[in-house]
Amino acid sequence: MNSEHPEEGQGTPIGRRVLLGTLGLGALGVVAAPTLQRGLEAFLGSAADKDPTGLTGLLPNGGGFRYYSVTSSVPHKNAGNYQLKIDGLVSRPRTYTLADLRALPQTRLVKDVQCVTGWRVPDTPFEGVRLSALLDAAGVTAKAGAVRFTCFDGAYSESLTLDQARRPDVLVALRMQDKDIGHSHGGPVRLYVAPMYFYKSAKWLSGITVTEDVEPGYWEDRGYDVDAWVGKSNGRDDAPTS
Repeated sequence: MNSEHPEEGQGTPIGRRVLLGTLGLGALGVVAAPTLQRGLEAFLGSAADKDPTGLTGLLPNGGGFRYYSVTSSVPHKNAGNYQLKIDGLVSRPRTYTLADLRALPQTRLVKDVQCVTGWRVPDTPFEGVRLSALLDAAGVTAKAGAVRFTCFDGAYSESLTLDQARRPDVLVALRMQDKDIGHSHGGPVRLYVAPMYFYKSAKWLSGITVTEDVEPGYWEDRGYDVDAWVGKSNGRDDAPTS
């Protein structure tokens, strides 16, 4: 998937021994010291990056997130080679480096993260550039009606209407939980759509293309709602995150 939740993939059957081990890890996450929790998070992130089965997506880490990818591996990007391309129905297409994005005004949001499978991580800080600012800088043309997002895993995609993309609670995020976004969480840059289920917050963001119409993303093609408002879509009634 391109988000830290197992809803973006088909579940893999597991045996009783693995299930008990998973529950044990969950208990460990509750009582472990912060250092041990961070170590568990790093281990699961590394394991998930090398796990084509998606089994590691069933394991909790100390931060409450789940790891999952729709591909068997994802390239690692850093300040030396990361690029974000903005194109499509714009008058000023541009490619941003990580340094370029860091130099822009940053917005910090603290809201719950809600997965469409039910788990929730409360009071999660995200920081980054408002997507609306990047769209304004690109000069969106009159024909534009939507925005499509692509990712450097080579498979994942998402879309928003132009009005949704211009909301002040939609970020091109560089930081999460008060630290730079790591690879397993979709770093160095990911999308964050605060009021929608987390599958809309595409990880490993590499492209923003302005289009005329919404193009269903990876999981919408597999049955999820295109408009993924928390508590008002996908047959769920979760409390809003914003």
